Amino acid sequence: LVDLPPGSKPLGYRWIFKRKMKPDGTIDKYKARLVIKGYKQKEGLDYFDTYSPVTRITSIRVIIAIAALRNLEIHQMDVKTAFLNGDLEEEIYMEQPEGFSAPGKENKVCKLVKPLYGLKQAPKQWHEKFDNVMIECGFKINECDKCVYVKDTEKGYVILCLYVDDMLIVGSNDKIIKSTKDMLNSRFDMKDVGLADVILGIKIHRTSQGIVLSQTHYVEKILEKFNKDDFTQARNPIDTSQHLSKIKEKVFLKSNIQG
Repeated sequence: LVDLPPGSKPLGYRWIFKRKMKPDGTIDKYKARLVIKGYKQKEGLDYFDTYSPVTRITSIRVIIAIAALRNLEIHQMDVKTAFLNGDLEEEIYMEQPEGFSAPGKENKVCKLVKPLYGLKQAPKQWHEKFDNVMIECGFKINECDKCVYVKDTEKGYVILCLYVDDMLIVGSNDKIIKSTKDMLNSRFDMKDVGLADVILGIKIHRTSQGIVLSQTHYVEKILEKFNKDDFTQARNPIDTSQHLSKIKEKVFLKSNIQG
């Protein structure tokens, strides 16, 4: 807590409450996060660069294809409060959160030492931090996708792809996967999901014949929402003989969907 410097203005904040859902649509846990009002930041004063890459969906598919071809296990990890790991370069001040004001210091403000969620530069600072850690630990950044990291040693190889705070890890053996997880746990607060089940809403299911990617849980959720989950299945997505009409800027089927 510090006194607000003359000419500076503290940013506000808000609490965000969210329900994290499981792939089957049930509630996993309730989350509360303090978010700073970064939309009030001034470019050139409170922040400069904001660009932060994420891995491409095609890269994820290629990595899963490699795992299927070589019969490799796909592991998944999450970084808890990822943006708080970045290093903040600018001076940012925030109002004291309600309920957490220090007695006798109500007129002081918070000087941020780490990026908070909501700051425009937070994603960039987190990605730079992760980049530096991976390079320091012997990983090489893929030239075509800046969020794919590869490490090839005499003991084996490991491929890691990062999408903000979610990552997939594929390795040639269990030991190199474990050593990668141990390294990440020593640097960040991680959650080990184990074998990958869902990434970016895509369900990963391994069979004796390979790996199946699907998003059927989204379809089932929509059908259940509109009480259409008792319909019989069809091979084609929609009846090609149906005629569509435009009504009040929305498209509806002229006749009822046949079960």
